[in-house]
Amino acid sequence: MTDTVASLAVEPRLNRRQAAKIRTRQKVLDAARSLFAERGYEPATIRDIAKGAGMSTGAVFANFQDKAELFEAVLTEDMTRLAEVVEAAAPEGEPVRQRLVSALTAGYQSSLDQLPLFQAIVARSWFQPLAAEMRARAATKNLLLAIGGILQKAVAKGELSKDADIRLLVELIWDAYLSNYRRAAYDEWDAQALSDHMGKQIDVILAGALATR
Repeated sequence: MTDTVASLAVEPRLNRRQAAKIRTRQKVLDAARSLFAERGYEPATIRDIAKGAGMSTGAVFANFQDKAELFEAVLTEDMTRLAEVVEAAAPEGEPVRQRLVSALTAGYQSSLDQLPLFQAIVARSWFQPLAAEMRARAATKNLLLAIGGILQKAVAKGELSKDADIRLLVELIWDAYLSNYRRAAYDEWDAQALSDHMGKQIDVILAGALATR
C-alpha cells in the first residue's frame, strides 16, 4: 500500500471545534437518559435536561430539534447497547430455549434500573407519528436481529422446523419481552421473576415451531 492510499484509509482527525461539539452532544444525551430514566418522558423538560448537562437550553437546541428527537437519540443508543448485551449473553451450544432465556434475562438485568425509560418507550410507541415509529423500529433492528440469529441457528441445528416463520417468532418474543416491563413497573417483579415468566412465554411461542423428532 502506498503512502497516499494509506493516508486515505485513515479516518480524518476531528478538529477542536468538531470534538467539542461531539462532547457537548454526548453530555446532553447522558443527562437526558438520566432524567428520562428517573421521571419518564413527559415530566422530563428540556430546561432540566440542560441543567443536568451543565449548559443552556440553547446548547441543547443547537444539537437537537426538540425533546422528541433527543428521546429518539437516547433510544437508539440504548437499543444498540441492549442488542450487544442480548447477543453476548446467548450461550453457544445450548438449546434454543436456554439461549433465548439467557439472552433476554441479561436484557432485563441491564435495563431494570432505567424502568421509567422503558415505560416511556412502550407508551410513546402508541402515540408517535409514523416517521418517529419508523425511526424507533430502525433503532431496535439490531436487537431483533440478535433474537432472529438465535432462532436461525436453532433451525440449522434441527431444533426448530425448517418452515418455522422466524419473522413471526421474533415479533412474538419481542412483544412478550416488552410487555413484561409492566410487571416490573406495577407488580414489582425483579429480573429473576421476569426471566421465569419469559421462559414460560417462550415455551408457548416456540411450541408450534419445534421440529418433530
